[in-house]
Amino acid sequence: MSTESDDLRARLRALERAARPLEPGATRRRELRRATVASTERFLRHIATARAYDDVPDPGIGLLESPVTEHGMALPDLIERFEREVVKPGGNPASAGYLAYIPGGGLYHSALGDFLAAVSDKYAGIFFAGPGAVRLENQLLRWAADLVGYPAGAAGNIASGGSIANLAAVVTARDAHGLRGADYARAVVYGTGQAHHSLPKALRIAGLAEATVREVALDEHYRMRADALAAAIAADRAAGLRPWLVLAAAGSTDTGAVDPLADIADVAQRQGCWLHVDAAYGGFFLLTAYGRALMRGIERADSVVLDPHKGLFLPYGAGMVLVRDGALLAAAHSYTGNYMQDAADARAEASPADLSPELSKHFRGPRLWLPLMLLGVAPFRAALEEKLLLAQYFHREVQALGFAVGPEPDLSVVTYRWAPRGVPLEEQNRLNQRIVEGVRHDGRVFISSTMLDGRFTLRLAVLAFRSHLRIIDRTLQVLQEQLAALD
Repeated sequence: MSTESDDLRARLRALERAARPLEPGATRRRELRRATVASTERFLRHIATARAYDDVPDPGIGLLESPVTEHGMALPDLIERFEREVVKPGGNPASAGYLAYIPGGGLYHSALGDFLAAVSDKYAGIFFAGPGAVRLENQLLRWAADLVGYPAGAAGNIASGGSIANLAAVVTARDAHGLRGADYARAVVYGTGQAHHSLPKALRIAGLAEATVREVALDEHYRMRADALAAAIAADRAAGLRPWLVLAAAGSTDTGAVDPLADIADVAQRQGCWLHVDAAYGGFFLLTAYGRALMRGIERADSVVLDPHKGLFLPYGAGMVLVRDGALLAAAHSYTGNYMQDAADARAEASPADLSPELSKHFRGPRLWLPLMLLGVAPFRAALEEKLLLAQYFHREVQALGFAVGPEPDLSVVTYRWAPRGVPLEEQNRLNQRIVEGVRHDGRVFISSTMLDGRFTLRLAVLAFRSHLRIIDRTLQVLQEQLAALD
C-alpha cells in the first residue's frame, strides 16, 4: 500500500475519532435521556399551576449569550437555559388556561411517538424507502377520510399544519380546473371575511394573486349565506368571469362558526365549482354526534383540511389534507427524478412525496398513531364533547357578569365584549383592550381578541385537553377582577 494511501487512512481514522461524539454509547445515552426526561417531568409536575402566559421582559434574550461554537456545552446548562429562555416566556399552549388561540395540545403520548420516529429515522416520503412508515400514515389518512365520509378513491397527506394543507388543496383545485396563467385574471374565488388568512396566502403562493377573491355575505352567526354565494356566482358568470373555487369553514378562526356545508355544496355542485372546506379547527368534532350533524355536507366537499394538532390535542406540526378524488391530488403533486428510478416500481401504496409539496418529509404519523392505537377514540370523543359544553357554559355565565356575547357557539369558540350602555364605541374598544391586556399580565389564563364589525371583541377558545370546568370558572373570576379594575 502506498504512503499516500496510508496517510489517507490515518486521516480518516482521526476524523472518525473526532466525529465519535455523534454516536453516544449506552451509558451516555442514559445520561442524556435522564437529564432530558427530568426536564419534562419538572414541566409536567407544575403544569396545573403554571402561568398560561408569562409576560417577561426581553423574552428569550439569554439565548443570544450562547451562540453556536466549535465545542459544545454541558447538557444541564443547556436544559436550564432552554427552560428559562424558551419554555418560560410567552404563551404556554400546554396549560389548561391557554384559551387564546386554537392550541397545539402537547399530548404526552404524541411526544413518545415523535421520539420513536426520530430515533428510528424512518423516511416517510416514498413507499419503496419506508413502506411501513408510508402505510402507517396512509392508514391514519384513511381513518380521517372515513370520518369525513369520503369514498375509497380519496387520498391525502399529513403536512406540517393547516397552512401547507390548504396550499396543497388550492394547488389541486387549480390544476383540476385546468387553470393557466392567462385564466387567472378572470378566475373568481368565493369565501367570507371569516376565512383563515392562510387561504388567500395559499392563492398567492400558487400564482393566483391576480384572481378575484369575492367576499360572500354572512348571516348573523357569521356563517356564509348560501343564497348570497349563488347570487355572486351568477353575477360573475354573467359578467364573463370564471367562478371556480368556494372556500367554506367548518370552524372559523375568529368565531368558530360552521358554514351551512350542505347548502353550499348544492351551490358549488350546481355551478361546477370546487368546494374546499377548511376544517382545520373544527373537523375532528365529527367524532361527536353534535359535530356530525352540524357539519352535514362535508362529505360532498372536493377537499377538506383537518388539523390533528388542534382537535386531537397533538403537539404543533400535523395538518391533514384530504381530496375526494385522490387522482387529482396526485396529478397536481407527483414528480420524479432519475436518481429515484429504483423506486419507480414500488407503487403498492400512494407515497406522500407524490401527494404533497414535500420530498424530504418528517415521519409525522407516530405522533398520531401511538395515542390513537394506545388509547382508542373514546377519550378523544369525550374530551371534544366536554369542550363543546364548556363553551356553552362560558357563553351563559359570562353574560351573567354583564358582558355582551356573540352568537351561541357552534363549536368551542366564544366571542364576548364589555359594552356598557351610554359609552361610545371607541371607548368600549379601549375598555376591552384593557381587559385582554390585564388578563394577559395576570397570567393565570390567556385569552385573545379580534375585531368583529368594527368592535374590539374578546375571544375564548377552549380546546386544550387539560381545560376543564375549574379553568372556565377561574377565567370568569379573572374577568370579574378585571372589570373591578376598570373602575
